[in-house]
Amino acid sequence: MAHSLSDLMDWMDEQSKPGILWYVKRLSGNDTLANGSHQAGPYVPKEVLFEVFPSLNRQQVKNPDIFFELVIDSHPDVRDVRAVWYNNKFHGNPEKGRNEARLTGFGGGSSALLDPESTGALAIFAFRKETPETPGTCRVWVCGHETEEDLVEDRIGPVEPGKWTLWSVEHGGAQGQPQPHGSCWLTRDQIPADWLIEFPTGAEIINLAVSRRRDLSHDVDNRLLNRRKCEYEIFRSVEEAVELPNIQAGFENIDDFVARAQSILQRRKARSGRSLELHIREIFLEENLRQDQDFAHQVISEGNKKPDFLFPNITAYRNPEYPAEHLRMLAVKTTCKDRWRQILNEASRIETKHLFTLQEGVSENQFREMTEAGVKLVVPKPLHDKFPKSVQPHLQEFESFLGDIRVLHPRT
Repeated sequence: MAHSLSDLMDWMDEQSKPGILWYVKRLSGNDTLANGSHQAGPYVPKEVLFEVFPSLNRQQVKNPDIFFELVIDSHPDVRDVRAVWYNNKFHGNPEKGRNEARLTGFGGGSSALLDPESTGALAIFAFRKETPETPGTCRVWVCGHETEEDLVEDRIGPVEPGKWTLWSVEHGGAQGQPQPHGSCWLTRDQIPADWLIEFPTGAEIINLAVSRRRDLSHDVDNRLLNRRKCEYEIFRSVEEAVELPNIQAGFENIDDFVARAQSILQRRKARSGRSLELHIREIFLEENLRQDQDFAHQVISEGNKKPDFLFPNITAYRNPEYPAEHLRMLAVKTTCKDRWRQILNEASRIETKHLFTLQEGVSENQFREMTEAGVKLVVPKPLHDKFPKSVQPHLQEFESFLGDIRVLHPRT
């Protein structure tokens, strides 16, 4: 359904009240019916369901469940949905028993949440918490296009594939997915002193992540995913060290609080927008590709067009005698559901546009559109099983893309 942006803004304002908890995620191919995984509905962690539906958290009962009203206001759609905690682990089968929660009863592909075309879309689940007096409910908005997604992320910060965010007015905004303090988490005394005075640049954080996850024995697909996870952990640890004291000290007025919150959100968005591109550039250099000789980064191909990466270099691209079939471009977008169309006019000499993404799946129709438009998806190998089986053979691994570049432009 077509909505104006004011409809979404009004909806978010209406759902920004005490007692309402937002759970926000990008729908993966496993959440929808895109890859035939036969899951009953979008994944919601049981800890989140326990918070909004305390009556579900009954370990003494085998597989406790509740029913609640779920309204998808973006389409619209109203259903009684079942939340069930499969807790066989605590009822006679501690080793092989299940310990997970599921939502069921969405009505199959007729639901916008299970529609394969919703794969990659940003979805807000606004849970009104259950109380002893009133049952819990849920209102949902599935973003229909990238402009709506931008509006949501302006309010709560970036939401990347495979991650989720909690947001509520009681918590003063977005909480983010709980981050385990792994080997890349920095304690305050491990953080360079100047980073506590002036927040480090994305390149500085990535350099530290690379030093901690050099992993040269790993293929580039796994190396990139491991480093990006490490970099995100470093970023969040520095953010906590810098911002938490300010938050704990309190604010003299609302304007100061809003200004601090906006500063944090903008930094998160800036990091999200550039991080993946910088990681890829670092791997090119590590794989002995020379910048400005074997690849060009953020150069103007023509007019105001600026592809993320050009191969072999801008001189070859602008030379009309250089064979166009030996040129390559690589666009980098964390998500691609609608944003893939933005690259179609980049690098006019190059017919096939390679697009690197971390999106966890696309529908068969979305993939067909991309293919017909000349877009070739480059996806890290560990994410391939998030895509429909019919699509997986046509995805290119990052390692394979690098191999093609080496064959096309052998070092002399």
